[in-house]
Amino acid sequence: MEADDIVHRMVQGNGITMHVAEKGETGAPVVVLLHGFAELWYSWRHQILGLAGRGCRVVAPDLRGYGDTSAPPSVASYSLFHIALLVGNGWGAMVAWQTSLARPDRVKAMVILSMPFMPRNPSVKPVAHFRSIYGDDYYVCKFQEPGKMEAEFDRISTENVLRSLYSHRDPKTPVMSEEDLANAKEMALPAWLTKDDFGYLVSKFEKSGFTGPLNYYRCLDLNWELGATWSGMKIQVPVKFIVGDQDLAYHYKGIQDYIHKGGFKGDVPKLEEVVVMEGVGHFINQEKPDEITDHIYEFISKFF
Repeated sequence: MEADDIVHRMVQGNGITMHVAEKGETGAPVVVLLHGFAELWYSWRHQILGLAGRGCRVVAPDLRGYGDTSAPPSVASYSLFHIALLVGNGWGAMVAWQTSLARPDRVKAMVILSMPFMPRNPSVKPVAHFRSIYGDDYYVCKFQEPGKMEAEFDRISTENVLRSLYSHRDPKTPVMSEEDLANAKEMALPAWLTKDDFGYLVSKFEKSGFTGPLNYYRCLDLNWELGATWSGMKIQVPVKFIVGDQDLAYHYKGIQDYIHKGGFKGDVPKLEEVVVMEGVGHFINQEKPDEITDHIYEFISKFF
């Protein structure tokens, strides 16, 4: 990717140093790409080139706690209210949703992958909600105790943890289950991930570890508490939503009814389009890079 003239910068702000990958002309429309769990700026490598080639200035950070960006030790440092950076996938989508709630004046439009907007439920905290539906073995619940999963990941190895995550395809079975992790060494890499790409990701996570990424999950309940100010508010920016039908997030209890039967549109009045891609999993921007780049550009170009 270095040969493609992607510029890498370290930016100081909000008490941390953030690594940012950029490409495109100064003064061009700015598109910010926000990655998800166990990913990096590199997850957007295809879109960086594709969107910059169409006249955009593309900015893709390593989120707080990832890659070459600072990783504060405090769990509270990973609340969505500390990440002020809009295209988002996974946790990056959640950052984008919160940004548009808190500062709609700074967001012209968003393309969201995988994670629909989920309004705050004032009667139950998120971790308790997941535990009541899926039990203590659900990955969100298992991630809560500081240090526990880090030790488990160290035992399994960074390479096998990432192989298990990227290779998981069945949306009806839990991601990062004990069985998947135990058998990860035997799993083939998905076709969309080359050995060189995988090697780059492994090298970065071996350096940074998983505490930062896991702390986002540990901060779910704090986000819920801090989000009381925006409870009941709707997303008031134009949105296009894209999800794969094999994505675990598309199979949460009740989520398809919410997306397709009016609930999502009610909470996001300016939702303009919902795209469900057949046979595609969670890492949709890597699995279908050209299609996702086209979807992003076709939507955001209306707002240049």
